[in-house]
Amino acid sequence: MDTLSRLLYLHPMQTALDTRCQLRAPWHIASHDEPPGVAPYHLVVEGSCKMDVKGQDTVCLKVGDMLVFPRAIEHSLYTSSIEEAIPIEQDPTAEIVTLMNNAADGPLTDIICGQFHFDPLGGNALMAALPEVVLVRTGCADFAGLQALATLLRDETGQDRPGGHAVVSHLASSLFSLLIRAWLDQTRPDPGIFALLTEPRLSAALSAILNEPEKPWSVQSLAEVCHMSRTTFARLFQSVAGATPGNVLLRTRMAQAANYLSHDKRSVAEIGEAVGYQSEAAFNRAFKRCFEMGPGQYRNQHETAA
Repeated sequence: MDTLSRLLYLHPMQTALDTRCQLRAPWHIASHDEPPGVAPYHLVVEGSCKMDVKGQDTVCLKVGDMLVFPRAIEHSLYTSSIEEAIPIEQDPTAEIVTLMNNAADGPLTDIICGQFHFDPLGGNALMAALPEVVLVRTGCADFAGLQALATLLRDETGQDRPGGHAVVSHLASSLFSLLIRAWLDQTRPDPGIFALLTEPRLSAALSAILNEPEKPWSVQSLAEVCHMSRTTFARLFQSVAGATPGNVLLRTRMAQAANYLSHDKRSVAEIGEAVGYQSEAAFNRAFKRCFEMGPGQYRNQHETAA
């Protein structure tokens, strides 16, 4: 399994696609509050509009652009001011997703909207490593996969066909993976797990940690995997990841442990051993530092949330 796939499996994400906005100018939409563990996204499948986030420059959006808000910050999508906008209403005849439209007669903008859902109990290291606004522009051949998925989602949410809900759900589940792949192709990430992912000199170390987090990796052994001296490896790793190899190993172990606790019936001690801890007490301490609760409490809260 490639490193990005391993990273995505380690930090599972669920995708909901629930709204399609087919709006004619002038219109204006302001975001609403989202609960912890929810990151809204918007995919422009026709037309154009603008996006505002407080404290940032206005962004012009066009067909193929996708926006994600990992921290669910307040934002607006619009073609006009609130005062000039024509009211938006829900179409009661829509079957697959909620359809929003208005009675204006200007140019059409078609936007598919939904949310990425991640674990609110412990957060998600991938979302934490992303900027406040993730913008991917897919209007070129390099992002044919995401373009094709957007086209399928547009077609399936635009008509009521047998199996439509299941088809949309399965298609939407691939969105986050394709988004991250496209984002990495067109941006230079800030120091963090994504920057580490794109640094070829450190790829062997990251792959080793992700594939075998239970092993007693040291700075020296990871440096040897990358064919570097210990000093050079440690300096480069800290610069790219913004963290030490030990810290990345710890976070990887804890993410794997959280997955086990959510879906595995093994005891806490057995799970601790599976991620590299011979002592249950040491595992409990490490997990509590990372998640601000013990593994038993985490398991109980996750079962309650489910």
